Amino acid sequence: FKMCPGRVLCKLPCSGEKEVDLAVQSAKAAFKIWSQMSGMERCRVMLEAARIIREQREEIATMETINNGKSIFEARVDIDISWQCLEYYAGLAGSLAGEHIQLPGGCFGYTRREPLGVCVGIGAWNYPFQIACWKAGPALACGNAMVFKPSPFTPISVVRLAEIFTEAGVPKGLFNVVQGGAATGQFLCHHPDVAKISFTGSVPTGMKIMEMAAKGIKPVTLELGGKSPLIIFSDCSLDNAVNGALMANFLTQGEVCCNGTRVFVERKILDTFTKEVVKRTQKIKIGDPLLEDTRMGALINRPHLNRVQGFIKQAKEQGAEVLCGGDLYVPDDPKLKNGYYMRPCVLGNCKDDMTCVKEEIFGPVMSILPFDTEEEVLERANATKYGLAGGVFTRDIQKAHRVVAALKAGMCFINNYNASPVELPFGGYKSSGFGRENGRAAIEYYSQLKTVCVEMGDVESVF
Repeated sequence: FKMCPGRVLCKLPCSGEKEVDLAVQSAKAAFKIWSQMSGMERCRVMLEAARIIREQREEIATMETINNGKSIFEARVDIDISWQCLEYYAGLAGSLAGEHIQLPGGCFGYTRREPLGVCVGIGAWNYPFQIACWKAGPALACGNAMVFKPSPFTPISVVRLAEIFTEAGVPKGLFNVVQGGAATGQFLCHHPDVAKISFTGSVPTGMKIMEMAAKGIKPVTLELGGKSPLIIFSDCSLDNAVNGALMANFLTQGEVCCNGTRVFVERKILDTFTKEVVKRTQKIKIGDPLLEDTRMGALINRPHLNRVQGFIKQAKEQGAEVLCGGDLYVPDDPKLKNGYYMRPCVLGNCKDDMTCVKEEIFGPVMSILPFDTEEEVLERANATKYGLAGGVFTRDIQKAHRVVAALKAGMCFINNYNASPVELPFGGYKSSGFGRENGRAAIEYYSQLKTVCVEMGDVESVF
């Protein structure tokens, strides 16, 4: 593959009902083998997959950059998180266990933690390879099989992951990939042999998946959108808070579900903070994402670029002030002239009722809002249908913990933002979804408990 801005990268056939059924049946057959292996046996295979990813880090990161448009610098981080995820769940695979419960009269009971069966993973286009690993890691550690559908905008790198799992020694078909859009997703959700669905994407699509899963009483994990608050108090370390705001808004061209796009700044430092953020934003290097010094690549496609630009236009109409960026960017390299680039945008004079503050833009657009008191900012921060993430910058550690305790969000950051260690659970409140990825918590969503009650004497009948 090579960089082809604005041009077709490759063509893949969509998986229809027949192909989806073949994938599920193949996974079902592999599940019978994989689920009977010990946790330590599964651990060794998953460690081998992690080793291959680690060894091929540069090749996979390059593929991901071409697949998605993000900078190679970021893509390498994504691939590192991916192999770390598989290593983490490999380590847990051998420790999965139930418990023994002593009952009266020498009787006892015990629980077994058992896999669900064939799990479906449906990924988003912003972190294609990483999301697939986040879903496959706990699923496979628990003994499940997985059929994964990547976004049709980023279909390539997940195929490489399937090849790596095969090379590592999983049973043939244990991790299957199907390609396609909404229709393919519907076939997966309705398939009678699918035991669970894990979806990362938009709220409207998440609602549809929930409806489809309900018809088969299938458990779902939904990791949906967000409009997360980032609260900057005047007693913060200003330089660190500026770094945090940039990390919270401009990673992967702003195409991150947990981004802190509502930046609440205490009025005492509003001007100083804003000036520094604008200065730093204007220095962000945009261009060829395969160059080492590029820090912002291209947005995913033309319709999405137009959508993001539409939000900025509407923000101006509603009274927001564009402090920097927001316009299209044309790199000097003629090979990149058709790429979907824009300059990262900072909006000032924002109000809580503006569309740019209420709706998820999913692009490099930061909205800055002043506040005066802790009570006021918490009320405003929570006044949203979303609840994926939130952040606070302050030197007062008591205040920091008090604020994150009051935030109605599943993932909170203190004096940092957008850190994603695989050891910590990730997921949202409210319309941002439910269930958790990563951490030990994910094991709960890819396994089920069986209770066994053992009678040591004769049954006492009441009949």
